[in-house]
Parts: sequence; C-alpha cells; structure tokens
Amino acid sequence: MTSILTNTSASAALQTLRTVSGALEKTRAEASSGIRVATAADGVAYWSVATTMHSDGKALSAVHDVLGLTSAKVDVAYARMEGAVDLVSEFKAKLVLAKEPSADREKIDGELTQLKKQLRSVAHGASFNSENWLAMSDENWREFAVDRTAPGSIARDGDSFSIGTVKLHDALDGAVSGTAPMYALLDDTGGASTGQMGILTNVVYSQDLGTSKNWVILHTAGNPDPALGAEIRLTNETSSKDIDDMMTVTEAMLQDVVKWTSHLGATQKRISMQEDFVVKLSDSLDSGVSRLADADMEEVSARLQALQTQQQLAVQSLQIANSDPQRILALFQ
Repeated sequence: MTSILTNTSASAALQTLRTVSGALEKTRAEASSGIRVATAADGVAYWSVATTMHSDGKALSAVHDVLGLTSAKVDVAYARMEGAVDLVSEFKAKLVLAKEPSADREKIDGELTQLKKQLRSVAHGASFNSENWLAMSDENWREFAVDRTAPGSIARDGDSFSIGTVKLHDALDGAVSGTAPMYALLDDTGGASTGQMGILTNVVYSQDLGTSKNWVILHTAGNPDPALGAEIRLTNETSSKDIDDMMTVTEAMLQDVVKWTSHLGATQKRISMQEDFVVKLSDSLDSGVSRLADADMEEVSARLQALQTQQQLAVQSLQIANSDPQRILALFQ
C-alpha cells in the first residue's frame, strides 16, 4: 500500500542517511586528528589506559628534564674535583721538593700559598644554579646534612604511582680510619667542629696518622685556631720530620680527593645511563598509547571513501523515495 501521508520509504532512506552521515563525521574527525579514541565515549577501557599512560609519559619527560639539570650539577662538581686532584698532587710535589736540603723552602712556601688560594677558589667556584657541592659554609651546611638525590624513574603498580631516585652525593669515609665522614672539599663553617666536614680542612688525618701537629692543607676561613688545625707552611727552619708528616697528611687527603672524584665520575655515568633508560621507556609508553588510541590512517582513508559513496547513494535513495508521492498524485490528473 502506498500512502501520501506517511512515506515509509523516505523515512527509511532518511534514517540510513543519518546513520551514514554520523559515521562519516566520526571518520572525518579520526582522519583530521589521527586519534581513534579521543574521548571516553569512543572506548572507555582503551581511553582510561591510554590516558594513564599518557600521564606517565609526561612524568617521565619531567624526570628526563630533572636528570639533565642534575647532570649539569655533577659535571660542574666533577670538573672542579679534577682540578683539585691536580692541585693537591702539585702541592705534594712541592713538599717533596722541599725535602732537598739546599731547597729554598720559603720560596716553595710562596708556591704552596698560591696553590692553596687556587684550591679555595676551585671549591667556592663549583656552583651551579646557586648550589655548591664542594664548599661547606654557615649558609649552606644544611644542604650537606642529607644525601643528595634526584628523581630518576617512575614506577606504577596498579593505581599506585611512585618516583624512584638516584643517589648523587653522600658522605665519604675518611681515608685513614674510616671513622670521619667527609661531606665537602673544604669546610668553612664556624663553631667547635669547624673544618671537620671538609677533606682539606680536617685534622682527623693528622690525628689518625699520629703526626706531631694537626696539619691541614687549608684553614677554615677566618678561623686560624691551631687547635683546629695547623695549616701547612714552610720556612727555612721547618724540620725534615715535619715535612714528612706534611707529605703523609697530604697523601691521605689526596686519596680522598681522588676517591670523591671517582664517585662523581661514576655518578655521571649512572645519570647518563638513566637518561638513556628514561628516553627508551618514554618511547615505549608513546608506542603503547599509539597502539591503543591512534587511528589506522590507511583504514580510515578507505572507510572515509566508502562512507562518502554510501552518503551519495543514501541521498539519491531519499530523492527517489520523496518522488513516489508525486507519481501517485499524477494518477489523479
């Protein structure tokens, strides 16, 4: 039966056109954005996982940035410590030269004074972003009171998220007894324990070696109290025994300087490896998100062409359906 009041054919054709147009609109959105699961409505499970992975990827990117900043700090400290190794080695060589009976020890002491000034300059110049790992002072001693760490990785266990850290800088045991941790190259803090947290300012080396005086390479700045260390100096009256003690103490300090430099070098390597790992992990997360949420552009292209054809056919079908009543009316003419 044909009715001019209710055109069922046109209604069916219109419904088909609406369905095809909706699918075409979604496919065009996929083609323009390249994303298959853009909202939760597109697929709750995939969207939830992809969003979490994308969030973790941003966190990893931040970790990579922090590691880059930390690497710069370690590089500065390592470069300065390499310089300190050379300076303390030169300091020891000058003391060896002073053992020669005919050596002018006062002139050698002038060279030692310049080396000490340079050592102090090296320690205080090891700053990056206002942070110094080598020189302890009354202003920054709290920074040395705890181990230095930096975010190095992220971990997810279900809904639990945590940040892994890389240990960067910790106390080194004294080279002689292992009982005196060294936190800095030199310690310029005040108080009764002044100098005892720095390698070049600590009397523990002399005390453990049993030298006649508490020899140190550098006095704590502004505190020349002999009870807190006798700074190594030479005069023409300096005895050969004192020079031997000075060399012994200098060698013990040198070993700790070398030890600390090696530690910083190992830290450099670890940070570099961690940066590579973070980059690879970030790439893996991006790949995982892509598999879940990104559109297959070849499939989208083929589907887009098919839907455009279907839309054209649906429009033609609707036109034909709408022309049927006109044919019926022609019968009454």
